[in-house]
Amino acid sequence: MWPSFSGSMIPARHLNRVHVDHESAPLLLSRSLYEHMLHISTPGIPPVLVCIGTDRSTGDALGPLIGTSLQKAFKDTTITVFGTLDEPVHAANLTEVVAVVSEQANQRPVIAIDACLGKTENVGYISVKPGALKPGTGVNKRLPTVGDIHIVGVVNVGGFMEYFVLQNTRLSLVMNMAKTISTAVETCLCELWLSQVAATTYMQPCLD
Repeated sequence: MWPSFSGSMIPARHLNRVHVDHESAPLLLSRSLYEHMLHISTPGIPPVLVCIGTDRSTGDALGPLIGTSLQKAFKDTTITVFGTLDEPVHAANLTEVVAVVSEQANQRPVIAIDACLGKTENVGYISVKPGALKPGTGVNKRLPTVGDIHIVGVVNVGGFMEYFVLQNTRLSLVMNMAKTISTAVETCLCELWLSQVAATTYMQPCLD
């Protein structure tokens, strides 16, 4: 079962940015995502998850790893997951996927997840932010924006030879970040469902 933040000592003024090694990282990120979701989520309307990246690059595999984990976790629900190791969402097909998401969303909240590059001191940090994700900015690509809320993990240092840097990112960091983010999303959506249980049935497995 997912770790619950119900009745926890997490303050209302929670962190939107947490390091993957923080002992309470999944819980803090889950609480942050939960509070963002309260502003856009409608009882009975399941979210859409878009996990961006490719399995051909260690650093850029964060999204597909998370997507694969969430697809398995939510297989018995009506939550939709785009972007897995078997069917990644990346630069070559993002426009097409965004069009499909736009058609299917129909008032459903969209959570976008991706890896990014940043300053040395920010490597390992995970952020939850309102608004659309702008994928490809770290590698100087103009790609369609996606999401009502987005989660990004800084996997390595940006600013020089970005593709080489992504391909030489430590797998252990990416795996740890994928586990942390997956747990946070699962916890958040389960808690959100439980808080709306009288109005929706899309997360029945949370009662198992």
